[in-house]
Amino acid sequence: MEEALALVSGEPWRPGPSGGRSGGDRDEGAGPGAAPGPRTEDAPERPRRPRATGWPEARALAARAGRGARLRTVRVPLERALGRVLGQPLTALCDLPSFDTSAMDGWAVAGPGPWAVPTAESVLAGRAAPPALEDGTAVRIATGARIPPEATAVVRGEHARTDASGRLLHAERTVLQGQDIRPRGQECRAGDRLVPAASVVTPAVLGLAAAAGYDELEIVPRPRAEVLILGDELLADGLPHDGLIRDALGPMIGPWLVALGAEVVAVRRIGDDARALARAVAASTADLVLTTGGTAAGPVDHVHPVLRAAGAELLIDSVAVRPGHPMLLAALAPRDGAAPRDGSAPRGSAATRGSAPAREGTGPGSDESRSAGRFLVGLPGNPLAAVSGLLTLAEPLLRGMMGLPAPVPYRVPVRGEVRGHPHDTRLVPFAYRDERLLPLRYDGPAMLRGIASADGLAAVPPGGVGPGGELEVLDLPWLPGAPSGATAECFT
Repeated sequence: MEEALALVSGEPWRPGPSGGRSGGDRDEGAGPGAAPGPRTEDAPERPRRPRATGWPEARALAARAGRGARLRTVRVPLERALGRVLGQPLTALCDLPSFDTSAMDGWAVAGPGPWAVPTAESVLAGRAAPPALEDGTAVRIATGARIPPEATAVVRGEHARTDASGRLLHAERTVLQGQDIRPRGQECRAGDRLVPAASVVTPAVLGLAAAAGYDELEIVPRPRAEVLILGDELLADGLPHDGLIRDALGPMIGPWLVALGAEVVAVRRIGDDARALARAVAASTADLVLTTGGTAAGPVDHVHPVLRAAGAELLIDSVAVRPGHPMLLAALAPRDGAAPRDGSAPRGSAATRGSAPAREGTGPGSDESRSAGRFLVGLPGNPLAAVSGLLTLAEPLLRGMMGLPAPVPYRVPVRGEVRGHPHDTRLVPFAYRDERLLPLRYDGPAMLRGIASADGLAAVPPGGVGPGGELEVLDLPWLPGAPSGATAECFT
């Protein structure tokens, strides 16, 4: 509330006592240059936090980290490939079409007309090669049927007539050489590149792959994600009471990760227990671990100490963005037997043996198909701040791991003035109104009411923008339907 009032009044906001779970959001309002609070002689000075990474730089760094730990490809049958990412270009295994075919129901003719019709039989699709046509003759033909040798054109049925005997065919329109014949290789030749790697497998791509001769596709597996919910004050059900509040992040983050393309293997409630958090991080086999809360330096903020004890490499420690300033990204130690983060393959791995990609989820080879890189994204504990962390760090990281290119940024004008933070980027929920952005109310770090009604988030630069100014837009990853198999497991 204080931040919202400050944005309206234009006065800088100073952080005050938090009324809810901060999980590292206690610094949410204090940007670089904010005036320090009063300090007594006996009050210990808090350790200085490192300089926050700029918001665009943080997204780019997360994407680079993901690309450096791209998942090794696996093979899946076509029926399981929808919504996945191609690990290799889709290359034609045969000519399309594989032989000259008729584009229409009608008559295959040889030479100029009129044409004799020597037989009442028809050339049908799916049959063996028909006999050659003699010059001046015609035969009925179905769409998709093989063109008889020596045929020069196909005359559509509605553009032709036979005489009373049925033995002589006349065209009612001019017949051109090769008309309504689909020549072999018209769409592609064997070896042509049809779809580039890193493309999402759509229903149309599935159809093309089947037509081109594929039974399986080589795809990038979904990054496996595990969510660790921190906080002793969180309730799994019922109404808030006695200082306890409902956990909003557990039900939200798993489905959000699924929408980003991840496979969520578990969502666990850890509480404010440093040892339990350390055990959970060490035992996780996921490619990405996400924690909620605990990223600041308070008495129950355990993420930093746990990462230090685990030997993790801190890649990003706070981002100049509001809400979500205390988010972080760390590279975890590789799993036993996994390749180092420089990309070299472990001894005896599939990569060093030169074997083909493993089939997903089958045998020991499936483990070799995983990425050697493992990461932890520390999200702030406030709900909208956690959303900011998902879009700032988790989304570009996951896209990189799947080999997806970054979306092309675009900007849209705003309807009115949008105030900004003095130093940091602000992410503001918005709705589209008359092809312009309308910032929504209820955009505080602990609020979800705005984002629940939003069409996306707008990135407001430091200082804000005036009416008609353009803002970069972050689309929300809501899809018509989650890809098959992209499910989150139950809470534990």
